[in-house]
Amino acid sequence: MTGQKRLAARTNHKTAWRKAGLRCPVMRPILCTMIRFPTFSAFSAVLCAALLMCAPARAEEPVLVFAAASLQDALQEVIEGYPERTVASYGGSGTMARQVTLGAPADVVLLANSAWMDWLEEAGHLRPGTRYDLLGNALVLVGPVGAAPLPEADAEALIARLAGRRLALGQTEAVPAGIYARAWMEHAGLWEALRPHLAETENVRAALALVALGEAPLGAVYATDAVAEPRVTTLYSVPQDSHSPIVYPVAAVTARGEDFVAYLRSAEALEIFHAHGFTLPGTGK
Repeated sequence: MTGQKRLAARTNHKTAWRKAGLRCPVMRPILCTMIRFPTFSAFSAVLCAALLMCAPARAEEPVLVFAAASLQDALQEVIEGYPERTVASYGGSGTMARQVTLGAPADVVLLANSAWMDWLEEAGHLRPGTRYDLLGNALVLVGPVGAAPLPEADAEALIARLAGRRLALGQTEAVPAGIYARAWMEHAGLWEALRPHLAETENVRAALALVALGEAPLGAVYATDAVAEPRVTTLYSVPQDSHSPIVYPVAAVTARGEDFVAYLRSAEALEIFHAHGFTLPGTGK
């Protein structure tokens, strides 16, 4: 073989080796360095590859909790005390449940409505034996700080207080707080009169924000929301026998989520929830 042919063979061999290496995530940065700096030795390349392959794997993904929007303040405080890295995504319970059925990578679901959790359980998305009714709440009407209380919440008084504006609440067919509010209105004979005066939102915290920002004179929210937002005040407490019990069921979606569900049931976590105004089913608190 002539010298020219041997040079061509070596060149083709190097080119093929480089192309193969560039497809490897470990070798790619090393080969790019070798191409840019020809004095970078093959020995250095092998050493770098060995070091890269021995490097620690990427940090494990955090535990991911899908939770009802009304839990945001309390749950964030609870998460701070959990030893494993954990993040939460908040929204309407219906939205959270639908995302789980579409394959979202939640480890735990904590919702504000048993019907949505029933749906997930029937579809086989929950770890057997992990579902538990963790918390309770109450429904209230709020207004801006300084607004006069509502001794009676009849249609005439509510429409007069709205003064041509709207009552903010979660979507009455999807958001638990909105579902409970509609049940109360139907029970009290208010639904048909108030229906044209409603502003339905994607979650209860959005309804709370409308009142806090002065965009709505009244809002139907949870008692814990009223505690969490200093710009609003409770004007009326909705009778609890006018709607189904407000319960927050929790369940693990993955094996990894089971430890966090157990932590939520601990005395430490429950004390935090109670301090934020949630009730604890079965404890009298």
